[in-house]
Amino acid sequence: MFLTPYRRHNDMMYDPFHAMDELEKSFFGSVSSNSFRTDIRDTGDAFVLEADLPGFGKDDIHIDLEDNYLTIQAERHSDYEKKDKKGDYVCCERSYGSFSRSFDTTGIDTKAIKAAFDNGVLTLTMPKLKEVKPSTRRLEIE
Repeated sequence: MFLTPYRRHNDMMYDPFHAMDELEKSFFGSVSSNSFRTDIRDTGDAFVLEADLPGFGKDDIHIDLEDNYLTIQAERHSDYEKKDKKGDYVCCERSYGSFSRSFDTTGIDTKAIKAAFDNGVLTLTMPKLKEVKPSTRRLEIE
């Protein structure tokens, strides 16, 4: 017998959607527990990446560019152990540690990326590289 997580809804009914979700997660993987959620929009001339980083301060977030990869790292330290000398905590579920995601920046003007952080959301505006169209000209025969 296998251990399965407890579900409140009717466990006796087969849920094909849940089964498909589990199959997709096992095949493609999912966002790991040491990462964070992001949205990326294409605005035409740029990509806008928004990353949810609630509870982080601006100084806890580092953005690095190396080769063709942009890496966002955020680190949150726990003062749970310092505060709990009296045993006040009954439950401590908030995540602490290092969180990171990397993104391919091929086709991005990396020198023009702008970053902003407001209300727990990191926003990166990443302009696309301008497409260089080859110029044409007619050569005169001498």
